[in-house]
Amino acid sequence: MAGFTKVNLKDDVDDQAPNFGLSPNLEMRMARVPLGMENSGMSYQRIAPNFRLPFGHKHKTQEEIYIVLSGSIRMKIEDEVHDLKQWDAVRVHKDTMRSFEGGPEGGEIIAIGAPSTGPGDGDVVQGWWSD
Repeated sequence: MAGFTKVNLKDDVDDQAPNFGLSPNLEMRMARVPLGMENSGMSYQRIAPNFRLPFGHKHKTQEEIYIVLSGSIRMKIEDEVHDLKQWDAVRVHKDTMRSFEGGPEGGEIIAIGAPSTGPGDGDVVQGWWSD
C-alpha cells in the first residue's frame, strides 16, 4: 500500500447529498473511503444560503472538528447558536448535538472526525433545530 493517497474532493469524491434528498441545498462529499483513511474521516460540505439541515446529530465514538472555508455558517451546538466565519474552527465532543445553517451567502466547511468509525456511529434526530 502506498504511503499516501491524493484525491480531488470535487472530481474524485461523489456528492452524497442527492442520496438523502438534500441537493441542491447541500453538497456533501465524504472522503474517508476514497482517501483510504484508517484512523480518521473527513468530508467537504457546501451549504446553500439560509438552508438549515433538517436534522441534528451526535456520535457514539467520533469527535469532530469543523473548519469554515468560505462564506458563513450558523451552527447550533446543544442549546446555543454560533455565527461562524471563514477560518473559524469548532471542535465538538462525540456526545454533543449539532447542526448547521448556511449564512446569507452560504458557506463551505471541512469536517474532520476521529477515530475512524465507518457507518453507524452517528445518531440523527430529524427536526432537532426548529424555531
